[in-house]
Amino acid sequence: MQHWDRIEAFVEVVRRGSFAHAARHLGVSSSHVSRLVARLETQLGTQLLYRTTRRLTLTDAGQVYFEHCGQLFDGFQEALAAISDFQQSPTGVLKLTCATTFGERFIAPLVNDFLDRHPQLSVQLDFTNRRVDIVDEGFDVAIRTGALPDSSLIARKLCARREYVVGSAGYFQRHARPHTLGELGRHNCLRGSASQWSFDVDGQHRHLKVQGNWQGNSGVALLDAARKGLGLVQLPDYYVEADLESGALVSVLDQYACTHTAVWVVYPRHRHLSPKVRQFVDFLVASFA
Repeated sequence: MQHWDRIEAFVEVVRRGSFAHAARHLGVSSSHVSRLVARLETQLGTQLLYRTTRRLTLTDAGQVYFEHCGQLFDGFQEALAAISDFQQSPTGVLKLTCATTFGERFIAPLVNDFLDRHPQLSVQLDFTNRRVDIVDEGFDVAIRTGALPDSSLIARKLCARREYVVGSAGYFQRHARPHTLGELGRHNCLRGSASQWSFDVDGQHRHLKVQGNWQGNSGVALLDAARKGLGLVQLPDYYVEADLESGALVSVLDQYACTHTAVWVVYPRHRHLSPKVRQFVDFLVASFA
């Protein structure tokens, strides 16, 4: 069994030239340092230092031992400094996954800003509309939209999110606007990956199955279909706000709009969160605020 306190005491005595100076550096008494060195010599079965009232000198064995142990403790201090720097500066590879359209429009520019501040960092961005298991697939961070299911992930809110049911002005010239959820059955509902739309009814979250002749996994394509009057769509605010402001699209059923959804940054729960994740998450939250 190695006694590192004995080796450290020996190295400091040699470097500082006396037991007293080594003791002050280590924050212990001179007698304690002397005992540690004596126990080390007993452990090794050889004398390491010649002691006189005026000076300390190394024996031949002590010289060899010091050369090796000095390098050992220099490496130990460098390791401590390296881990301290690692804990302070984001380094390594940051792996992020996000829904395609929201990621391309809002997250990617912020990732680029963050990387510009920390050029020693590398990033890997995965834009996909499938729900990624970030733990199993090795991602550091994910951006999630909508209502979060219960999970062991830590989540921080980036911004509010609202779903709109919209149709083009031309579509509503040919079809009556729906005023109740039941009236959606009379309309061609253009669907995304899911065949259900989400609403709040009397304070309760409700999923409603809708029917239509168009289904795809692209919000951009859905938006184009709605603009061309093919039917109604339910899309998040960041898709449709500009068209609502211009009058190209018209929102209906606003009284049933979901109010509890949001955009979240989520990451696995770790006892010691890495600087790259901690600082990137803080940067995202501050940027959206």
